Amino acid sequence: MNFVTIKRNFDKGLWNLAMVKMAVRKGIISAEQYAEITGESYTN
Repeated sequence: MNFVTIKRNFDKGLWNLAMVKMAVRKGIISAEQYAEITGESYTN
């Protein structure tokens, strides 16, 4: 799992905000990448 895969899945509607947020918590992507994927700032 990486940024490209997560972004693709989010764009296709396969991932929701909570799933992307979990990827940040697990250290797979950064908070900045979360914002790039979702268009929203990351908050705990």
